[in-house]
Amino acid sequence: MPITADEIRRKIEAAVPGAEVTVKDTTGTGDHWAAMVVAAAFHGKMPVDRHRMIYEALGEAMETRGPIHALALTTRTPEEQAKRAQAPTRNGQERTNP
Repeated sequence: MPITADEIRRKIEAAVPGAEVTVKDTTGTGDHWAAMVVAAAFHGKMPVDRHRMIYEALGEAMETRGPIHALALTTRTPEEQAKRAQAPTRNGQERTNP
C-alpha cells in the first residue's frame, strides 16, 4: 500500500518533536522520497545517528516489503540550516532554496 508525503511527515514529526519536515516524491510513483528534517534533537549527533532516528520513526514503511523503496535524507540542526541558508552558492549568487 502506498504512503503519502503527509504520512511520512507526520511520522517523523511525532518521533522528533519540534522538527521541521519537508517531504517530496522524487519520481511521482509514491515509493521514492526525499526528506529534509531540521531539528534541535540532532545536536551532537553524527549523520548516521540522525538517519537512524528517521528510519526508526518510519518503522515498517522502511522494511523490505514496505511502501518506501528509497529515501534520500538531509538532516540538519536549526543552526546548520540557518548557516546553509546564508551561505553563497559556488558561483557567488544568493541561495534561493537551501
